[in-house]
Amino acid sequence: MKILHHPDRADIHLSSVLYALSDPIRLFILSELRQHQEKSCGDFDVPVAKSTFSHHTRTLREAGVVNVRSHGTQRLVSIRTEDLDFRFPGLLSAILDAYENSEEKQQMLQGLQQ
Repeated sequence: MKILHHPDRADIHLSSVLYALSDPIRLFILSELRQHQEKSCGDFDVPVAKSTFSHHTRTLREAGVVNVRSHGTQRLVSIRTEDLDFRFPGLLSAILDAYENSEEKQQMLQGLQQ
């Protein structure tokens, strides 16, 4: 498998993190990861094609928001909570708390049920 680049903690920039968190699909992915700690890419139920999901995961990884590791033939995704809290204390928690209580998440969940 291809070796994936993850930025070092010092190379995680606020503008990249905020850009990565600006998309509803990426927020939904993080919301799922917050509940499950780590998930296989194939276990996500998102209303986009696999290639689009891969793009969103890559955007999150390259911004330093998630870690993607290989385990056999699977790719497991987890949030880099410790690194993000070190660089930007409280940012991730505040954004995800707001998202959890948003109409945007409810609309996403309704779209998945249809």
